[in-house]
Amino acid sequence: MAWTPRLIFSLASIVLLLEMLAVSYMMISMALPSIAAHYQTTQGAWLITSFLLVGAVAAPLIGKLADMYGKRRALLACVAVAAVGSLVSAVAGSYAVLIAGRALTGLLVPCLFLSYSLIRDVFPPKTIALAVSIATSGMGLIAIPAPFLTGWLIDHFGFRSIFWFFVIGLVVLGALIFASTEESAVRLRSRIDLVGAVLLGAGVAGVLIAVSFGPTWGWTSTSTVAYLIGGAVLLLGWLASAAIIREPLINLEVLGKRSVLLTTLGAGLCYGASGLFTILLPMMAMTPAVFGLGYGFGVTAEGFAIFQAPVGLMVVVGGVIVGTLVGRNARPRNLLVVGMLLMATGFTLTAYIHDSKALLIVFAGIFGTGMGMGYAAIPNLLIAAVPPQLQASTASIVGVSQSVFPAVLPVIAFTVLNNSYIAPIPAQMTQGAVFYTDNGFAVAFLIGTATAVLGAVVAALLPRRIVQLEVPSTAEATPREAVAFAH
Repeated sequence: MAWTPRLIFSLASIVLLLEMLAVSYMMISMALPSIAAHYQTTQGAWLITSFLLVGAVAAPLIGKLADMYGKRRALLACVAVAAVGSLVSAVAGSYAVLIAGRALTGLLVPCLFLSYSLIRDVFPPKTIALAVSIATSGMGLIAIPAPFLTGWLIDHFGFRSIFWFFVIGLVVLGALIFASTEESAVRLRSRIDLVGAVLLGAGVAGVLIAVSFGPTWGWTSTSTVAYLIGGAVLLLGWLASAAIIREPLINLEVLGKRSVLLTTLGAGLCYGASGLFTILLPMMAMTPAVFGLGYGFGVTAEGFAIFQAPVGLMVVVGGVIVGTLVGRNARPRNLLVVGMLLMATGFTLTAYIHDSKALLIVFAGIFGTGMGMGYAAIPNLLIAAVPPQLQASTASIVGVSQSVFPAVLPVIAFTVLNNSYIAPIPAQMTQGAVFYTDNGFAVAFLIGTATAVLGAVVAALLPRRIVQLEVPSTAEATPREAVAFAH
């Protein structure tokens, strides 16, 4: 069975949903000054942290529930809660209520792994590789018009219009997915491991809070150390409980397999590197050239679109390349290696040559191609390695890795920058903002290079031939014939 109008409609709905996840970060970042001024708060970081935190903490439990009760059901539930959260934020009378709504919207984060897990179960075998690749790599495309749309909404209707945009979009897309996408027939016979869910969720939360607020609180402050140590202890407690409990939240035997463990680590490195690049590039391009730092063009947020466009476009191209080649029996492992090396190339070239707009656009395109290949190769690796009954729960741990690494890597980079590379510019010229030396930016981009190279090494260590793991005895036999992958 090949592509049909309904399949195309289903895939388009899923891609647009994941685009909502991607654009969420950008829109909220652009609206943050207006929100902070309206509520007269200096705690703007919680607007982003609460979203990421709830998404990462809830992911493992949602993944297990999806394997047990249906992936479409879990996906639509997450969309519904995220829509309610956006509605709460849109009408919030206080900043605390706004944060609560934004936290609920964080259930968009699990939609990423739920989407490709659902595609794996309900799409025809010949379409899966390309569909998954398009779904996961298409997330960069909307970043091109997003700044213009966001600016128009805020300027004409205020910051609340951003949240109303999400309410309407999520309701419409939820209805489209409900109408066009079948439910998975694959089920896992298991129990909910509430102890494991609490330990893992609280542990991830502790680490993320420490990393997110460490630069503000101070790395040696009591709060930072307490959250970090407490999170680590809880994570160790989760590992101990998962080794004892008969039906743990995450099957450690599956997670410990070389193909799954290295994919999880590689996914974190890939998303961490991409997160760092997308933070550094606008900072570099938007720095006023008048400072004479050896970089910077003084472009506005809208003007930055000329640098963002090649990234978004080539992410999609990279994903299509992977989907097409995997469909022709290419190994996702090799494609992930190539993708990570392209990302490393983009980082390195940008580190040393960043005084030309044209060259930066080219380098951004190289990076975007690698980013798209990495984004698309990761789910294809998981689909090849993990049985359908454990697809969502195993992918949820990969999702946690994809959330934690992007939170940690920028902190490392900016810790280095703030300690050694602050440019000596008079405060009255910068209005209190911090700018970095040319060497500082070079170092920051080279940190990204090292991350991407490490990701390529991890990918190269994956088995040359990935064989799908055996289904545990607790899982039902799938009513659908398992898709044969042997890459």
